[in-house]
Amino acid sequence: MNFAFSDDQNMLRDQAAKFLAARCPTSAVRKILEGEATWDKALWDGIVELGWTGVAIPEAYGGLGLGHLELCVLAEELGRVLAPVPFSSSVYLATEALLLAGSEAQKQAWLPKLAAGEVIGTFAVAEGAHQPTSRSLAAKVENGRLDGVKLPVPDGLIADFAVVMARTSTDAGARSASLFIVDLNGPGVTREAVKTIDPTRNHATITFKGAPAEALGGTGEGWALSEAVFDRAAVLLSFEQVGGAQTALDMAREYAMGRYAFGRPIATFQAIKHKLADMFVALELGRSNAYYGAWALASGSADLPVAAAGARIAASEAFYLAAKENIQTHGGNGYTWAYDCHLFYRRSKLLALTIGSAPHWKELLISRLEARNAA
Repeated sequence: MNFAFSDDQNMLRDQAAKFLAARCPTSAVRKILEGEATWDKALWDGIVELGWTGVAIPEAYGGLGLGHLELCVLAEELGRVLAPVPFSSSVYLATEALLLAGSEAQKQAWLPKLAAGEVIGTFAVAEGAHQPTSRSLAAKVENGRLDGVKLPVPDGLIADFAVVMARTSTDAGARSASLFIVDLNGPGVTREAVKTIDPTRNHATITFKGAPAEALGGTGEGWALSEAVFDRAAVLLSFEQVGGAQTALDMAREYAMGRYAFGRPIATFQAIKHKLADMFVALELGRSNAYYGAWALASGSADLPVAAAGARIAASEAFYLAAKENIQTHGGNGYTWAYDCHLFYRRSKLLALTIGSAPHWKELLISRLEARNAA
């Protein structure tokens, strides 16, 4: 694989970085963390105005018709500043689900609204702390009505609709899982906030009681479709994580260069050098896996499942290590509310669980490698 972003894509990166530096300093993130708002609507409106929500949506459905590489570029820049907006849930998950499985009528109905920022979408699969399975899935659809509880649902407090995983029953009593589109502002839906380690990305418990549900994709295709959506989201989230890890490393390096102890910058101490070096190595490993995932996603390669799992694992570990060691490099200051280190630690922990835990993705990677080698 010989892969690099094009000049146009790097120009997009520069423009995005300038916009976010002006509109999303850490003070804006803190405002969400410490205030009553659950997201930065003004920032979201600016993102929508720039067309980022429609980057990977075809022009026929109101999008820019660019592609996933441009989306990866934007994801990395959003990750650098910990943007408190529903970009991942609406763009990486809900939009991708519609692009993958939506009928022509569903695409015409939803994609232009998503591209224009008129609606926010989310993806609701989990029903608690554990990874959902065909046996544990409790949400059920009968006669077009959904009953069940989903938690935690990312950006569930502000989303206008959700793509929901639920089981169905055939006349013979066999059960299968399918995806459904549910209007979260419609009847039979109640929401309640869920407290997480990172309040700048709101989550909710959503209860469905006879809520109207429209099938997305074929009956019984829910697990396969969800896996395909999560593979795409894993690549995009890996770029967010790489962006966050890079900022955490930059923060640690800058502090170490300016902080003096015993008459010398602490960056000259071997213990600090090793921390920074470990952060850099982990970051570059995460970045290389993210690039592999971006190539596989953009090219439609059969390697995507393996590449996505590798990107998910490496980027999650890189962000967590960088965020943790950034705190350690700052010493006692790193543990205080006044310093920004904890903002990155919070986000690193949250993103690592957004579409499944590290053990889940490691098991997926092993099984996918075994299947590829056996083919």
